[in-house]
Amino acid sequence: MSDNSIELRGLTKRFDNTVAVDDLSLTVRDDETYGFLGPNGAGKSTTISMLLDYRRPTEGTVRVLGQDPHTDGAEVRSRIGTLPDGYSTYDKLSARRHLRFVIDTKGADDDPEELLERVGLTDVIDDPAGTFSQGMKQRLALAMALVGDPELLILDEPFTGLDPHGVRTVRDIVRAERERDTAVFFSSHILGQVELVCDRIGILHSGRLIAEGTLDELKAGIDADEDASIEDIFVAYTNDSVRATTEGIR
Repeated sequence: MSDNSIELRGLTKRFDNTVAVDDLSLTVRDDETYGFLGPNGAGKSTTISMLLDYRRPTEGTVRVLGQDPHTDGAEVRSRIGTLPDGYSTYDKLSARRHLRFVIDTKGADDDPEELLERVGLTDVIDDPAGTFSQGMKQRLALAMALVGDPELLILDEPFTGLDPHGVRTVRDIVRAERERDTAVFFSSHILGQVELVCDRIGILHSGRLIAEGTLDELKAGIDADEDASIEDIFVAYTNDSVRATTEGIR
């Protein structure tokens, strides 16, 4: 059995003449939280869409919990929780009914009230989702991702649209899931939150993984000061990548 929840090998995705993801190889271990960083348009969401089999790779292989999400999709989906980019809720359905739908689909026995309490939505449990703010919908979607005690959480920009309380809630949930040995893979361009919860970090730029490691390893890779922030590190690596690409063109 593999000790990796995610294994990507040579993953490439092209759209006509555009290379959205370029020869990406990475692993996420069963016992870690992995932060996938990059600016908008770096290829983060495209990578996640291939993990979930929403898009097929042009080249390369994907393994999620040791399985191919294309050929073993139903089993993979039963074992993971996802918060995808561009998710939608049903305006006329209550938060409780959203949770009940996912619970029934997965054949789980979760209590909707307990899940909604975790994300801070117990006061609106029977309100229609159409009355929710974007941040509340984001928290509802996170509660849906937690159904069935998933072995792996895949979260695409989980902090988007959240107020400081919502950001702290997501951070606490990620830590709690990590403590119960759930692997967590999440993308973000909100850099400050990543260093607070991640065991390892990968930096994606123009579809390529340009750096990977613990925060200390990333600092060492650019001879950064010990007190350098993740923002400083990110800027240094992406600037080096742009400079190397430009020099290569010359």
